[in-house]
Amino acid sequence: MTVTYLKQAARRPAAENNDIRDIVRIMLANIERDGEAGVRGYAEKLDGWTGEIVLSDSERRAACDRVPEALKADIRFAHDNIRRFAEAQMATIQECEVEVIPGLIAGQKQIPVSSAGCYVPGGRYSHIASALMTITTAKVAGVPHIAAVSPPRPGGIPDAIIYAMDLSGANLILNLGGVQGIAAMAQGLFGARPADILVGPGNAYVAEAKRMLFGPVGIDMFAGPTDSLVIADHSASVETVTWDLVSQAEHGADSPVWLVSTDRALAEGVMARADALIANLPEPNASAARVAWAERAEIILCDTREEAVAVSDRYAPEHLQVQAEDLDWWLDSLSAYGSLFLGKETTVPFGDKTSGPNHVLPTGGAARYTGGLSVHKFTKTVTWQRCNAAASRELAERTARISRMEGMEGHARAAELRLKGA
Repeated sequence: MTVTYLKQAARRPAAENNDIRDIVRIMLANIERDGEAGVRGYAEKLDGWTGEIVLSDSERRAACDRVPEALKADIRFAHDNIRRFAEAQMATIQECEVEVIPGLIAGQKQIPVSSAGCYVPGGRYSHIASALMTITTAKVAGVPHIAAVSPPRPGGIPDAIIYAMDLSGANLILNLGGVQGIAAMAQGLFGARPADILVGPGNAYVAEAKRMLFGPVGIDMFAGPTDSLVIADHSASVETVTWDLVSQAEHGADSPVWLVSTDRALAEGVMARADALIANLPEPNASAARVAWAERAEIILCDTREEAVAVSDRYAPEHLQVQAEDLDWWLDSLSAYGSLFLGKETTVPFGDKTSGPNHVLPTGGAARYTGGLSVHKFTKTVTWQRCNAAASRELAERTARISRMEGMEGHARAAELRLKGA
């Protein structure tokens, strides 16, 4: 068995983000010192925003009223699908109770975090779907306070994003982007509650701010540029496969796309077709996709489908699409991906926007060990226990002996107090 690269990206050294880290570290320190004044200063300097930070109820209603009814219907459709899927996930999270030994009862509870901060990107594109994905999922998980931020444009946050935030259940909306938006939610500024967890995609500065704040504050994941892989065999269409790859390359010049195929004719057809499809995109999409395709795309030819699985699992893509026969076999065989899209009738953009499963997913190979955003990220599985006198006596005797073997005399004595009924 062999793996042949018909197109291979140059291997890049590990990214050096020292400049970004230094900038973010300074910004976070300044905001911690200066509070809301520091946030306002960065909002004006970086986004040119001098208006109100907190979106008032009247401004929220006015923005929602300005959204065309047809677009509202589309957003509601997506919201309903995302909510239904999150509710189905929530139904799988159960509390339990078991008598471990006679008289010792232990259990687990599911408790939502008290507050969540949701970041909604708003740079090159208006990420309506990110508002739906993050806020709706937190709401279904039972989070009582949800703050949301998004970079303000000259007139503030786009109306459609505000509508999506409002529909999803955001308690507080702030006209903030970048590091300052993340810091405001983490610190609980402008009426927000200090966030227990920060979620949502963003640029390198947003990702670095989340990384630096992680510990005292939870985060969904360490995220880098989005990536996508398509597995295709002889049954796939060159046009469909190429568009699926090109559509993901438009995310940005650093977004890798990969094709793994067991059919040389299809693989070569995709190589020949990509430039023409990219040229059909508007700017700046075409420029971003052109660089991503030239510098980050790979086309890999495999002899067998088993080999294709091994290659895909090694890449562990954020998005994995299979356009091949025997879809159930692929579902059973693949094991490392953020989200899986099976068959020519589905496509990653469905998952990005409307179909329901969350689009906040692990990037850069992290799908080897973690999944994407879900209701589980907003809930804590905690344990409890209690025991009667008989169980307490047996536990005390065994705990004391183990503790002394470990050299932990205080533990042994605390256990032995229970032998005296203390």
